[in-house]
Amino acid sequence: MSTGEASETPEASEAPKARRAGTETVEHEHTHHRHALDFAVPSPGKHPFVMWLWGLLQLDFTGIAFGALFFCWSLTPSLLPRDWLFQGLIGGINAAIGYGFGVAVGWAVRRWFLASKSWWPLPRRVELRIKYAIPPIAALAALYMLFLSAGWQRELAELMDAEGTTTTGYFRTGALSIAVGALSISATRVLRDLVRFVARQINRVVKMPREVANVIGVVLVLVLVIALVQGVLLRAVSDVTNSAFSLQNNETREGVEQPARSERSGSPESSAPWDTLGFEGRNFVASGLSAEEISDGLGRPALEPIRVYSGLETAGTQDERLDIVVRELERTGAFQRQALVVVPTTGTGWVNPTAIEAEELMFGGDVATVAAQYSYLPSWISFLAEREKAAEAGKALIDKVRARWLQEPEETRPRLYVYGESLGTQSGEGAFDGLAEIRDSVDGVLWVGPPNANRLWGQFVTRRDPGSPEVRPVYADGLVVRFADNSSGIPPEGEPWLSPRVLYVQHASDPVVWWSPDLLFSRPDWLSEAPGPDRLPDMRWFPIVTFWQVAADLTNAAGVPDGHGHNYGTLVLDGWVAIAAPEGWTDEDTEKVRAVMDEYAGRDGPEK
Repeated sequence: MSTGEASETPEASEAPKARRAGTETVEHEHTHHRHALDFAVPSPGKHPFVMWLWGLLQLDFTGIAFGALFFCWSLTPSLLPRDWLFQGLIGGINAAIGYGFGVAVGWAVRRWFLASKSWWPLPRRVELRIKYAIPPIAALAALYMLFLSAGWQRELAELMDAEGTTTTGYFRTGALSIAVGALSISATRVLRDLVRFVARQINRVVKMPREVANVIGVVLVLVLVIALVQGVLLRAVSDVTNSAFSLQNNETREGVEQPARSERSGSPESSAPWDTLGFEGRNFVASGLSAEEISDGLGRPALEPIRVYSGLETAGTQDERLDIVVRELERTGAFQRQALVVVPTTGTGWVNPTAIEAEELMFGGDVATVAAQYSYLPSWISFLAEREKAAEAGKALIDKVRARWLQEPEETRPRLYVYGESLGTQSGEGAFDGLAEIRDSVDGVLWVGPPNANRLWGQFVTRRDPGSPEVRPVYADGLVVRFADNSSGIPPEGEPWLSPRVLYVQHASDPVVWWSPDLLFSRPDWLSEAPGPDRLPDMRWFPIVTFWQVAADLTNAAGVPDGHGHNYGTLVLDGWVAIAAPEGWTDEDTEKVRAVMDEYAGRDGPEK
């Protein structure tokens, strides 16, 4: 982007001619431009369209200063390590936001404060010095922060046993951020010019004050943009993604075969046909350890675990699909097992294989697990577009299974547990109005990596005991509901913990847990307190910037090693032991199960 100083002419009458010749500033506009401190770029030609495009490159110097500030803030550490590409995108967005904020602040200060000062406007020489000082100072500050940021990223990567970045490689962030910021600012100016065009057209038809026409123009353009986004773009995106993921839903992962064991949905005896279970459903019922493998690993007899599932194509309606689920539970003898686990799924119907393997090993196979698909969309899209649908689906599944479970004699029916992970916790929470209903309905709940928007989670965290941190809150002395961030954080059996137990497992570095729109303008407690075990103390809250930092972390939430971010690994085993361990269970039993899980790790394919 080239820099040029606006030319001046003493004759106000020559202003139109000067503008037509491509000169950016004239005498009768001189005061305005001096106040705005525009980064004026000489026009390359006379064609109006070319001049308009070139005008998109003009920058306000107050905006440059704030844009650089926001960019530097964005380089401070977040929850997870970020490579140069992610940082470049987030830095460019934040720089554009800072630029717009700076323009607004500069305009307000000039209009409401400086306009009344006798020393304003500044002498031309002082103004020019300020103009020419701001860009290099901003550039030097950005380079220095890039250097510091590369170091922070390496520290964060080391904290999580991940691969770190290099300082030279991280400097690519600056170039990408400039490109992203320029595109963002230009897009905003296109909308601004569209508003002005609409206002002029309105004035041609109906004479009215310019300010009124501008307001109407803003409203019309906003309505047009919203209608375009919601009515066209979102619908198109939804149609395309549903179509794309419904196609994937019909695929089967390589190596996955129809189960022959009658204890599985999709088997020849099943009421839920194999080809209707969907991609994730087929993975779920065809995977897992057999009774023989469980017995060999634990050194004691084991039963064949029961896995029941219905896909979106198993029946035409949700009620029909859940009726099939109940028939499958009856067919497989699930109500005669030691435990029955209901798993509201995430997005496409995914069930964490590690979590199910953990509870099947803990119960020696004497357990039935039931899940149902409610969407074709992956969790991150479903979270944005189908949160209510997720809660309704979770409630329908839990209520249906529990209603049939209640028909069994109380002394012989299995213990009933609910498990949820990520969006599945939100789906599971939808079945309960509050803690009292949880305690009246089930024998225990394990929720892992809950999104910050969860209703019940939010109530427990907000009402936590005074003095307990948000990253690991204590609710009502931990008598029923507890929170843990690692295995050592789960209290020992000796501490009072009433049944049925509710346990939330959440990492201090999990962006799914901590991302919230509130980050835009308010500092959360977890960033005011001492950091959790896997968060850098250098992380700070900055308005707007931190929101986008954590939003970027969401895209790589599960892409970090076990025990960090949204990757909980075998920590779910410790969660199961805490809420549902069979009588006489010992720490040695837990480690034996963990060893078996480590032996078979990865056999069911990648988690997602």
